Amino acid sequence: FQAEDGIRDFCLSRGLGDVYKRQDEDRKKGLEILKEMDLLKDDETPVSKSLLKQIIDMLYGTIWSRTDKLSLKERSMITLTVLVALNRENELKSHLRGAQNLGIEKEKIEEMILHVAHYSGFPTAVSASQLLNKVWDEKKESQ
Repeated sequence: FQAEDGIRDFCLSRGLGDVYKRQDEDRKKGLEILKEMDLLKDDETPVSKSLLKQIIDMLYGTIWSRTDKLSLKERSMITLTVLVALNRENELKSHLRGAQNLGIEKEKIEEMILHVAHYSGFPTAVSASQLLNKVWDEKKESQ
C-alpha cells in the first residue's frame, strides 16, 4: 500500500512529515508481521480498503510490532485465547494459521482451549477444537 498523494501532501504542508513517515513505518512493520505469519493471502474474505489499512497500520504495525514487550508467539496465543472465548470462528481460523506459521505447537493451543472452556463455555471450546483440527489437517494436505 502506498499512501495517497493527497494525504502525504496534507501532512507535509502542515509540518506533519513525521506523522506521515510514522504511518509508512507502521505499515511496513505491519506487513512484515503479516508476512511472517503468512496471513497475506487472497483466499480471505475481503474487507474494505480503509479497514485493511487500519488493521495493517494500527493493529499489526503499532501493537503487534511491540515485540520488546511481548513476542509474536505470546501475542498470537493471547489473540487466540480471546477469539476462542468470544467464539469468533472467522478470525480464529486465520489466527490459527498464523500461530501455526509462527511455530506454535498444536498441543499448546489445545491446552489453552481446554483452559478457556471453563471460562467461556464448552460449546466455544468444541468449536475452537474442531477448527484447530481442520486448520492443522489442511496444512498436512497442502504439504
